[in-house]
Amino acid sequence: MTGVPAQTRMEAREPTEARERTEARERTEVRERTEVRGLRGPAAVPGSRILGVGAHRPARVVSNAEVAVAIDSSDEWIRRRSGIATRRFAAPDESVVEMATAASLKALAQAGVAPDAVDTVLLASMSQLEQSPPAAPRVAHRIGARAAGALDVGAACAGFVHALATADSLIRSGNSRHVVVVGSERMSDIVDPTDRGTAFLFGDGAGAVVVGPATEPGMGPVVWGSAGDRHEAIAHSRPWPVPGAPVAATPTLRMDGPAVFRWAVATVPAVARAALGAAGVAAADLAAFVPHQANLRIVDTAAAALRLPPHVVVARDIVRTANTSAASIPLAMEELLARGAVPRRGLALLVGFGAGLGHAAQVVALP
Repeated sequence: MTGVPAQTRMEAREPTEARERTEARERTEVRERTEVRGLRGPAAVPGSRILGVGAHRPARVVSNAEVAVAIDSSDEWIRRRSGIATRRFAAPDESVVEMATAASLKALAQAGVAPDAVDTVLLASMSQLEQSPPAAPRVAHRIGARAAGALDVGAACAGFVHALATADSLIRSGNSRHVVVVGSERMSDIVDPTDRGTAFLFGDGAGAVVVGPATEPGMGPVVWGSAGDRHEAIAHSRPWPVPGAPVAATPTLRMDGPAVFRWAVATVPAVARAALGAAGVAAADLAAFVPHQANLRIVDTAAAALRLPPHVVVARDIVRTANTSAASIPLAMEELLARGAVPRRGLALLVGFGAGLGHAAQVVALP
């Protein structure tokens, strides 16, 4: 400002400096109003682990021969396409809630955890036909965890691993101490028995675990993701009708089998390797590989791609139980433990994948 008297320059600066002081004071006042002093956070713990596993399998065993009649097929064709020999269908009184309750109580008994010590119940299901009220609060009530927080997890066949990872985070953060994670499905309610692409694949059942605190991590980091651009590969045949509209037919599950197969055999090995890396372990450190029981061909292809050592047990519960969506991983895990096929505290690689399309994988220590 050459040629301008010093007094004039000072007068020009004063309004600007005053405005800056006012703005700074206002920012300080806002910060002081919004700061929360003395807030106590939850007490974090070093890790979490699975304490117990439980399962509920309906009594009714359905053979391929029974399913094949409505789809003009055969036992041989179904076995060749999927590896499935039998599946279970729930009785009228075996609802998603009832089966989840039965499996959860068995898991609590094995874990030695009292129901009133459960802080949270997470229910994964894609076949609960009621959108509201959610099913998890009813499960919590029926198992005796009547003060627990409870919510449904809607991630279809990958839902159990999504819920398990959530339980791990809840416990490690100190927001929960004991969490029941349950997958429960009545797939027979949402599958068209005359649809040649899906009728033979699915079954009913429930599997649950109890997760609690540990002095060291009993679960590795979750590796998950989605491919929403492929959502139509596994979807209902039509949207649910708008209120007041006539119901021509109930929507049922449909699947583009070849597209899902190609996606799964590419995705499952990749996400499985990522989960191993995130957990800092190698395939040789595993006791078991427990993928979602979608199709025996997918299970075997993924296991081969991972080059698992001979000692790693591969879950093949699909042969007797079929695809039970969110229930398949805990059911398969319980089956391995029940027959002593894997050691206690051995490491298991879990991989869920399915509608969405979505996937989630995690290495866990077995109870």
